[in-house]
Amino acid sequence: MKLVETPEGGVAAWRLSKDTGGWNRANNLIDRVLFVGGDEVNQISRDEFVQLTEHDRGYYLRGEGAVFALYETVRAIEETLGRERRYPTVEEQALIRGIRRRTFVMFEEQLQQAGDPGADPTIATATS
Repeated sequence: MKLVETPEGGVAAWRLSKDTGGWNRANNLIDRVLFVGGDEVNQISRDEFVQLTEHDRGYYLRGEGAVFALYETVRAIEETLGRERRYPTVEEQALIRGIRRRTFVMFEEQLQQAGDPGADPTIATATS
């Protein structure tokens, strides 16, 4: 889930759809996140957000095209690591992080073109 400032100066909440990879309005959760909190509410960096979003998109979604080919590349690396029962090397970690930053921008741009109001490819390039 992400909280973003609205043009009017308010706050809007968006929750990742594991079915489409797009964003569903989640304004009903704003008070809970801001005022109640709890163990499941954490603030993370933009890069962590991008990585977690792309992890979930790569895990839950299947399709055709460049984005999905890159998801397959990450999945193949992770499957190899699992088979070999080892942690990723520094180079593999950098490759996976780089691919996920790229797929985030690509996916978000496609969502914007399709009219998804929660899409924002600049999250991957903005500084936290």
